[in-house]
Amino acid sequence: MPQAVGRPLARRRGRSSRSVTRSWLATQWVLWSRMLAPLRPLDAPRGRASAWDASWPLPRELTSVRQARHLVTRQLGDWSVDDLADAVELLVSEVVTNALRHTRGPLRLNLRLCGSCLLCEVEDTESAGPVRNVVDADAEGGRGTELLDLLADAWGSSRTATGKTVWFEVRHTGLPHVR
Repeated sequence: MPQAVGRPLARRRGRSSRSVTRSWLATQWVLWSRMLAPLRPLDAPRGRASAWDASWPLPRELTSVRQARHLVTRQLGDWSVDDLADAVELLVSEVVTNALRHTRGPLRLNLRLCGSCLLCEVEDTESAGPVRNVVDADAEGGRGTELLDLLADAWGSSRTATGKTVWFEVRHTGLPHVR
């Protein structure tokens, strides 16, 4: 006998349409919860915590640049990769300064050591990526992307659900192998 159009499939199994609806809603709730779970506010540390991950929220103050340098230098010392400190400290200063200057809202600084690569990220709430400017030789600013080109092995910007992440990688052959 052909099944009537619109008749729930679950009825054939002896379940009511009410339980099918609850099940569907429960499934949708779980899926949405998983999708939104990584969207931790930027004024809190990133949720992923391990011995080789570090994350700090930064206030929207000029002193955040100094604080970011201090946090990164201390973390690199804890990870015994002090020889990267000078370059990473300069790059962090540049990326955090740009985030403070060109965005609004909270910021978060993330550091991760993986294999022979140190990844640094600055998250903010602005979706527009960094802009490369042509600067004169006597200009006092505007060389952030040039510094990233010179000192970082790779860098870029990626959009996120809450804005964007500007990141850079610094590789070193002397880094311990970490996963």
